Amino acid sequence: MLEQRRILVVEDDETIALAVRNRLAAEGFDVRVAGDGQDALVQYARGEPDLVILDRLLPGLDGLEVCRRMQAARPVPVLMLTALGDETDVLVGLGVGADDYLAKPFSMRELVARIHALLRRVERAVQLAAEDTVIRVGEVEIDTAARRVFVRGAEAQLTRTEFDLLRRLAERPGQVFERGRLLSDVWGFSEAAATRTVDSHVRALRRKLGPDVVRTVHGVGYALVRR
Repeated sequence: MLEQRRILVVEDDETIALAVRNRLAAEGFDVRVAGDGQDALVQYARGEPDLVILDRLLPGLDGLEVCRRMQAARPVPVLMLTALGDETDVLVGLGVGADDYLAKPFSMRELVARIHALLRRVERAVQLAAEDTVIRVGEVEIDTAARRVFVRGAEAQLTRTEFDLLRRLAERPGQVFERGRLLSDVWGFSEAAATRTVDSHVRALRRKLGPDVVRTVHGVGYALVRR
């Protein structure tokens, strides 16, 4: 029998928290709910969840600080829920360790799909790490086994999703990947409405690796620049 996956839902809106808990429990997950940041950190330390669904806006400690502390204690996949449409806010969330984000209001079907995709990515990352490969493209060096990235010898701190996106682009330097294909290859799903997710992560990569590392092909997608 497969071990039941544990998910911690951090959401101060009781209606949303209950709906998410019930849906995920019906999907076979072991679900715990926290209504604020402090409670989330306590439950995180006790339960060691496999994935965290984290609201961006929380009373007391906000979602960004909660995410930062969780990742510092033990890296975990984080799907951040946000009611804020500002892209800068999304990038800040990705910068503190969130792997993906979902804007409110959202459908339960999409939430479940994102969770399954994120868990599959974690499993695939473990498998790929066993290959023990170093990829070099220009001034960027990617250690796939250690999941570490260096630019001109200095280490860049990437989130799990940023690393997976960079690795996919680096497998074929110079090749243009359509946004839909990147969603399928990296995120594990492909929905036209979610292509903004790819754009946000590319911007995060540029901020950490340099503005000229990933090239935009307008109307198509992205490519890792050969140098």
